[in-house]
Amino acid sequence: MTARDFRHHRDLERPKKHPKAFPNERCQVSKPPPAEDVDLHDAGREEIELVRRQYLESEQRFRTLLESLPKVAVQGYDRDRRVIYWNEGSTRLYGYTPEEALGELLEDLIIPGPMREGVIQAHSAWIEEGVAIPAGELELMHKTGERISVYSQHLMLNEHTDAPLLFCVDVDLSDQKRAHRDLEFATRFDRLTHLPNRQTFEMDLDNLLESCRRVGNSLATLYLDIDHFVEINDALGYDQGDRLLVELTRRLRECQRVTDLVSRVSSDEFVLAFPCGHLATNVERVVRRIQNVFRKPFVLDGRERQVTACLGVALFPDNGESSRELIRNADVAKNRAKLEGRGTVRFFQQKLHDELVRQHYLSSRLEEALDNGELSLHFQPQVSAVSGGIENLEALLRWEPPEGPTISPAEFIPLAERSGLIHRLGDWVIEEACHQQVAWRAKGFHRHRIDINISGRQLTRPGALKRFEDTLQRHGLAPQDIGIELTENILIEADETVLEDLWRLYHRGIRIAIDDFGIGYSSLSYLKHFPATALKIDRSFIQDAPTQPKDRAILEGAILIGHRLGLEVVAEGVENAEQLSLLRDLHCDLIQGFFFFRPMPAQEIERLLSGFVGGPGGLSG
Repeated sequence: MTARDFRHHRDLERPKKHPKAFPNERCQVSKPPPAEDVDLHDAGREEIELVRRQYLESEQRFRTLLESLPKVAVQGYDRDRRVIYWNEGSTRLYGYTPEEALGELLEDLIIPGPMREGVIQAHSAWIEEGVAIPAGELELMHKTGERISVYSQHLMLNEHTDAPLLFCVDVDLSDQKRAHRDLEFATRFDRLTHLPNRQTFEMDLDNLLESCRRVGNSLATLYLDIDHFVEINDALGYDQGDRLLVELTRRLRECQRVTDLVSRVSSDEFVLAFPCGHLATNVERVVRRIQNVFRKPFVLDGRERQVTACLGVALFPDNGESSRELIRNADVAKNRAKLEGRGTVRFFQQKLHDELVRQHYLSSRLEEALDNGELSLHFQPQVSAVSGGIENLEALLRWEPPEGPTISPAEFIPLAERSGLIHRLGDWVIEEACHQQVAWRAKGFHRHRIDINISGRQLTRPGALKRFEDTLQRHGLAPQDIGIELTENILIEADETVLEDLWRLYHRGIRIAIDDFGIGYSSLSYLKHFPATALKIDRSFIQDAPTQPKDRAILEGAILIGHRLGLEVVAEGVENAEQLSLLRDLHCDLIQGFFFFRPMPAQEIERLLSGFVGGPGGLSG
C-alpha cells in the first residue's frame, strides 16, 4: 500500500461529509423529506457531525502528540514495509525528510546491511504468523551511514485485516551510549594521556604473564617516576606539566613494541612491562631504551629543559608471579632509586623489601615511642683542644625500646622526616633540652651550653625557629644556654623567612653552627651570606688526615677559612691521639669524639661535670 493508497483507505473509513459542512464540495440534493421526518433527519445529521468532529479531533491530538515528542522517532509502514508515516523526530534522528522517506522501503532507509534479512523475516513473521517484534536496543543507520543507537518498540493497527499498519517508535540512546562510553573510558584509561590506568594495566599484565608462562619467557616491569615533577608544576604551571606528560607518553609509545605495555598510574608515575627472552641482556637493553627517552630535552614554556626520571625494575619470575607483586616490587626499587638522586636505576632485591617492611614497622612504632617515653637525650661533650676541658654539650636523640636493641638515629630520623613526625620529634627535643638545662642550672652547672640539631624538614613548618625561641623564653633560659646546629645544605635551601629568623637568633646571641661542614655543596660563597658562629668539620676529613696529604690539606683549609671568618671550629669524630695532635697543630678550637667521651645520659653527664669522672677516655665504654 502506498502513501496515496493509505490516505484513500483512511478517507473511506471516515464519516461522509455533509454539504453544509463542506460547501465547496459538489453534491446531489434530493427532494425535501416529509415534514414528519425532518426532526429525525436533523437528529441523525447532528449525531454524524459529532462523531466526525470527535474523530478529527482525536486524530489531530494523536498527530500533535507524535510530532511533539522531542527525541522520539515514529515511523509507520504498510504490510510491504513501505513508509506511510514519518514524523519530525524521525527526520532529526535519521536525517531523511518526510518527502524523501514516504513510499520507501524500511530496509533501504535505516536498516544496516547485516540486519536487513533478519528485519524482513521478523516483519513477515509478525504479519503472517502474529509473532510480535520484541522491543530492544538496536543500532540503526543515519542517512550519512553513521550508526545510531536506539531503543525500538513496535505496534500494529488493523492487525486482523488485509491492510495492517505497523508503527515503530524509536528513542534516541546516543547521549546515554556516549555517556556510557565516556564512563567506561574514564574507569579504564587516563584522561590526559589516554594510557591504560593501573587497574587496566594490572589485568593486561596478568594476561601477558600467563602468555609468558606458556612459552617460558621472562618479563621486566619498570616503574618510572619523573624527578621533581612538582617543581615543574609549581614553577611553570599545570598546563606545562600536562604538556610534559603528553610528550613523554608519545616518546614511550614510540619505543613500545606490540607485546609491551605502558600505563600511567599516578600524576608523574608510569609503569611499563616488557616480555624478555634472554633476561640479562634484554633487560639492560630495555632500561637503556627508556633512559634514552629522556636524553632529548623537553620543550616547556618555550624553552628546552632537561628532565630525568628514576626507574625501579622488577623481574618475572624472580621478583614476583603476579601483576600486583611485580608492580609493588618495582615501586620499592624506584623509591630506593629516588633516595640516591636524579635519573637513578635500581633493581629490586629482597633485602629492599625486608628493609621497607622494617621501616614501615618503625614508622608505626615511633609515634608510640614518643607517647611511651622510649626516647631520651644523650649528651656528648665538646672539649678544648688545648686544655681538654669541657666547653659545650651536643644533645643526641636515642630510642631505646623496652624490648630489643637500641635503634640508631640514622635509621629513625629519616623515617620521621618522610612521615612528617619530625615536627613533633623536634619539638620534643627542644623541650627536653631546655628542661634538662634548667635542671642543671639549678644544680649549679652554668658554664656549658647545650646544642641541638635542627632538621631541614623542621624548617619547612612556618614559625619553627620562632617556637624554638619562645620555648627558651618560657623556660627562662638565656640565648647562650641553647644553641642550634644546621647542615650547610639546609642553609642553602632556606627561604627568606627562615633566613630572617636565623639572623634574628644570631643577633640575640644564639650560637648557630654549620654541621657536617665540607660534605654538602662545594661552593663556599654561602658562608658570607648566612649567620653562623661555628663550623663543625665532618669526621670524614679527620679520619685519615694524619696519613693522607689531601685530607690534611682539606682539613687545614677548612680550619683556616673558619678562623678567617671569625668562626669557632669544631672537629667531629676524633678517635685517636694522632688525630688530636694534628688538630692541635692546626689550631682547631674544640674536639668532639670517642677519644674523649662517648654520648652519655644526663645522669652520667652530671657526674662528669661534678668532677667524679675525669680525663680523656673516662667514659669510653
